[in-house]
Amino acid sequence: MTLRFPLSLGLCGVLAACGSMLPRGSTDTPPGFASFEEAQAAVQRIAPLQTPTSELPKLGFDPVAGPNVTLIPYPDIVGRLAPHPGVPYEKLDVGIRRCIEAQTACRGYVFHHERQDRRREGSFWLDFLNVRRTTYIKGWWFDALIVVTDGTVLFRNYAGQASTDKVDRQVNPLGPFQPAGESAGSVLIH
Repeated sequence: MTLRFPLSLGLCGVLAACGSMLPRGSTDTPPGFASFEEAQAAVQRIAPLQTPTSELPKLGFDPVAGPNVTLIPYPDIVGRLAPHPGVPYEKLDVGIRRCIEAQTACRGYVFHHERQDRRREGSFWLDFLNVRRTTYIKGWWFDALIVVTDGTVLFRNYAGQASTDKVDRQVNPLGPFQPAGESAGSVLIH
């Protein structure tokens, strides 16, 4: 009995100091670009009214076989690119005007690329017992909108966040009993 207590105490001390036992994770949306800047450079090589759609897969934007691609139908494209009826038709981008003229032959694609790394830090036991969790999230995301018709890119635009740096902190005073308390509170309210 006297030997078990010091061993148990020593094991607890080792585990409490072991930050490497905390979960880590990452999110990738293939085919991945290595960075926001790489994705941005690739989409900037697409020349509206010049680049044929057959060149898109070589640049990392495959509308047929690429993952994380959303097809945007013609009515939604018009809603996105010409949202205000007060803007005169002549003031719209040439590619957008050609899309409007092509009507249902015009298609849009949104390509989503993302990279996120999640790393938890802190006390193993406080994390394990669901008392206190701190997660550091770093990464980037990139969306490219490419509008095509008749085998040619009419318009391209992009958006995203070159650097994501967040800290997610969660404190549960009841630790492992917190979910039970939340469930009981929900039952009492309803």
